[in-house]
Order: sequence, then C-alpha cells, then structure tokens
Amino acid sequence: MITTASSRLYGRALEVMPGGCSRNTILRKPHPIYADWAKGCYVTDVEGQNRIDFANNVASLIHGHCFSPVVNAVRKQMGRGSAYTVGTEEEIEHAELLVSRSESFEKIRFVNSGTEAVMTCIKAARAFTGRGMIAKVEGSYHGAYDHAEVSQTASPQNWGSIDAPASSAVSRGTPDATLNDVVVIPFNDLERSLAILDAYREQLACILVDLIPHRVGLIPANSTFIEGLSKWAADNGSLFVVDEVITYRTNLNGAQANYNIKPDLTALGKMIGGGFPVGAIAGSAAVMDVMNPLSNQVLFPHYGTFNANPITMTAGRVAMRAFDEAAVISLNQLGDLARQQLSEAISAADVAACVTGAGSMFRLHLKPIAPRNYREAYLSPKLRVCLGKLLEHCFDNGLLMIETGAGMLSTPMTTVEIEKLTEVIFTGLKKIKPQLDEAHSSDLNRLEN
Repeated sequence: MITTASSRLYGRALEVMPGGCSRNTILRKPHPIYADWAKGCYVTDVEGQNRIDFANNVASLIHGHCFSPVVNAVRKQMGRGSAYTVGTEEEIEHAELLVSRSESFEKIRFVNSGTEAVMTCIKAARAFTGRGMIAKVEGSYHGAYDHAEVSQTASPQNWGSIDAPASSAVSRGTPDATLNDVVVIPFNDLERSLAILDAYREQLACILVDLIPHRVGLIPANSTFIEGLSKWAADNGSLFVVDEVITYRTNLNGAQANYNIKPDLTALGKMIGGGFPVGAIAGSAAVMDVMNPLSNQVLFPHYGTFNANPITMTAGRVAMRAFDEAAVISLNQLGDLARQQLSEAISAADVAACVTGAGSMFRLHLKPIAPRNYREAYLSPKLRVCLGKLLEHCFDNGLLMIETGAGMLSTPMTTVEIEKLTEVIFTGLKKIKPQLDEAHSSDLNRLEN
C-alpha cells in the first residue's frame, strides 16, 4: 500500500480526534489532503499538488490566500499583542467601517463565528420581544445552534407536508422543546409561509432568513417573499433577522440592498474577518441596546473572551476596505462569466444539469431545471453519488470545490481560472453522463410509480 504525507498525517489525526478532524468539510476518501501553503487563489498540498481554490474556506477568503495588505497589517499587530482584557482602537475602526456600509447597521457587536452571530441575533430578538419562538426557512443553514439548525437536513422521510413543513432535528437528542419552538416555512412561497406564521403571530420573536441560501440551492429569494415576510414581522411584533454570513459579499452593503427592506438585525461572518474567525451582529440601535451593559436593566448580558480581538479586527478592516465598490463590481462580473460559461458547458455536455447563484457565487445542480426551493434542490441517493463523482473529478484535475457543488470566487481570480473551471466541469459532466442519465431515469420511474 502506497503511503503519502497526507495519509500519514491522517493516521496521526485519527488517534486524537473523532473522525480525525475538527471540521467534517475536510474529509474525503481515502483520506483528507493537508495544505502546505497557499497564495492568491491557489493551494499547494503536502504532496506538492497545486489546485485552484473555488471553496475559499467556504466563502471566508474574499481576497484569497496571503493577501499582502492583510499579512502586513496582522504581522504588525502581532508584534503589539494578539488579545487584551482592555479595548482596542482596531475594534472601533472596524465597527465604524461596517456601520458606514449598510443603512440597517446602526450599531454592531463582534463575536467569533457565523454560528455565534446567528445565535446572538436569536437571543437578542427574544430579549427584545419577550417571546421564545422563531421561524426559519426549510433546509436553510444557519450554523450549529440548536434552534438555528432545525430542518437543515430535512429529507422526504421527515420533512412533512409543504403546507406545514416539519421541524426536524439534525442531532440525536435534540429536545422536543427545541423543535417545538421553531416554525419552518417553505422558501419563496409567501402565501404558504404567511398561513403558517399567522398561527404563531403572538409567539414569534423573529423570522430568520438567508437571502441566497446555500443549502436551499443558492437561489436568490424573490422580492415578494422577502418583503412580505419583513412586513408580516413588523405588523406582528416580531423582528426580521437576515443571515448575511455568506451573502454580504454580493453588494457593497450586502444582499439586503436588493430588496426594499431594513432588517432589525443582520448576522455577519466569514469575509469580514479577513481570513480569521469572526462573526458580528448589526442592526437597529433600539434592538442592539438589549446587549448594552450600561443600561439600567440589561436584558441580554453578552460576553466573549475573543470577541473583537485585535488580530481579527485588523485583518477584517483591511480586507473590507480593499473590497470596495470597484472590487465588488469586478468580482460579480467574473461571477456572471462563470455562471454563463458553466451553463454553456452543461449544454455542450448534453446533460441534465443547471447552475444557480448570484454575485461571486455559483452552484451546480444535477437537475435539468433550476430548483425553486429546498425540496426541488434535494438530491436522491443516486444523484448524490453522481455529484460525488463530479467533485472527485474536479479535485483530481486541480479544483477545490465546496461539497454541495458550489464555488465562491476571490479577487485574485481572473478569466484564466474561470476557463479552467469550465473545462474541468465540462469533462467531468461528460464522464458521469451515463451514470447521471441512469439516475434521472430511475428517479423519474420512481416518481411515476
């Protein structure tokens, strides 16, 4: 049996970590690869293999790897200190920058991940409204907090009726009380959603939405759905909470700029940390004030040892300053090109597939028509095997992709990388075409019977 540097590292990892890792996204068969170094949009592993990075640590590296302005600023800050029990000007400057970018950001507070940001938004909504329940979209991913993860892995076996989607658990042992406190609504279906929400109008603290939910299919929400939910929340004493942990990259001031809304709270993360762990909660001053430690009555005491640490604040501020309007426009245009060329590759390969996305994001679907919601995006077991084969082909031919078939662009990328992406996807689709055709035929027969 041939051993490699990565297989040897994985053998060591298995001895000390469940599954040999701390994040499941690194796993692949027969073992994960391990990075040696990276620069720009390329990653080189410990075997010396070089790949274009279309995962970018799941959308957190907007400028790719080792972005010189961030490296230089962090190196300087490291020489001054990495964390203190006193404040820093870096926190204030980063807060000023982010608040200046979005109309709905009147105040902001930092945490250490997108999961924390969403969790804190939910707790702030409860504190502000005095209510305990939340509503969220079926299949939407909002991190690992118990209430936020409800229904994110729903399947035909447990997702219930489209008129009343079930609150299904992700983790064994999730309390029934947690499931009972989460109302699940179908994506992009305002009529059904409002009928569901009306039954809980006096109990809901907030409606939590992702405007371009990755796990639902990376499909932009339609304005009727988002603006209708926002209005319902305002009319019924609930808060409207937007998860822009991933989608904030799509405009200078986030995906929310595409709608006539002003969210009460927004959860941020990923790219606003410049490559370091980060999260943030931004929103109206009135709602954010539930965390104000100077209030006569603090409704939601909020702490965190590494919140707003100066390394993350420095890296995030430098990265976001560089992601100005010109950079956003340029990267989104490259995203348009990627989706266009991928669509052309799908047509040339003559396979039942399509591409969705927005801004600098794309997702491949092994479906003939773009899905409109989580249930339509859901892959049967045979189609999941086909997607795995396609992603394996991408990996073997120099591309790093997200396991859903999605990709996130970074500013170092050019048309050269998009051409390579298109070429590899085309050859991969041709390779899996017989298996894909059989999977679609099997699914069609199953539905007809």
